[in-house]
Amino acid sequence: MDEQLKKDREAARTAAGEQFARLLHHTDIEVLVLLLANPVLDEPQLCALLERKTLPVEVLEELGRRKALTKSYRVKRALAFHVRTPRLVSLRLLRELYLMDLVQLTLMPAISAELKRGAEDQLLARLPQLPLGQKITLARRGPARLAGSLVAEGHPQLLSVALDNPHLTEAQILKALAREKSPAVVPLSIARHRKWSASYNVRLALVRHPLAPLASVLSYLPELTVSDLRELAAPGILPAALRKYLEAEVARRISRGEKLAASGIPRPPAPPE
Repeated sequence: MDEQLKKDREAARTAAGEQFARLLHHTDIEVLVLLLANPVLDEPQLCALLERKTLPVEVLEELGRRKALTKSYRVKRALAFHVRTPRLVSLRLLRELYLMDLVQLTLMPAISAELKRGAEDQLLARLPQLPLGQKITLARRGPARLAGSLVAEGHPQLLSVALDNPHLTEAQILKALAREKSPAVVPLSIARHRKWSASYNVRLALVRHPLAPLASVLSYLPELTVSDLRELAAPGILPAALRKYLEAEVARRISRGEKLAASGIPRPPAPPE
C-alpha cells in the first residue's frame, strides 16, 4: 500500500482543518467511509461531498445507513438527487422529500424509471390532502401521470391548467377519458382543447365517450377511417342514436367512392389509419 494512502486512512477519523478539507476530495473509498465517522463532518461538508458526481456508490450506500448523518433535509435531498445513490436508499428517501423536490426529481433526465415512478406515486398519494393552490402548481408543472390524474379529477380550476401542462401525454389523456364516471367537464374540455382535440386517437376516444359533446363527435366522423367507423358502429359500443350517424357516414363514403370510380376521377387520400 502507498505510504501516503496509509497515512490518509489513519488520519481520516480524526482529521480537521486543511487536512480534513483535503481528504474530503480523496478518491479512496475507505478514506471517504472513515471520514463519515469524523466528528468534524457537518452539514455543509456533507453537502459538498455529495456534490461530487463520481462519488463511489459504496460511500453513498454507507451514508444512507447512517441516520445521524441524514437528519438534515439538505443532506437527504442531496443524497436522493445524486445520480449514483443506490436505488433502495433513494426509494426510502422519497417519503421524506418536499412536494416540489419530488416534482423536480421526476423531471430529471438521468433518473431511473423505477425512481421516477416512486416519486410520482408519492405525489399522487399526497394529492387528496393538498390545498387548491398547490394542486394548481402541480397541474402546471407536474409530470405526465400527475397532470393526467388532475385532468381526470375534473376540477374546473385545475383542468384547463393541467391540459396545457407541457409534460402531459396523449396516453394520459386517453386514460382520463377511459375512466368510469368521469365528470362531464372532462370530455367537454378535451374536445375544446386545440392540441388534444386534434389527435386522432383522442377523437376516437371522445366518440366512444358517453358524455362527449355531440357537435364535436359529429365533426370528427368525416376524419375517421371507414374501418374505425364500422368498428364503432357495431352493436353494443355506442348508443343507437349515435350509431345511425356512423352508419350514415360509412354509407356516404361508399357511395362517394362508387361515384368517383364510375366517373374515373381518382379518389382523394383516405384519412390515416
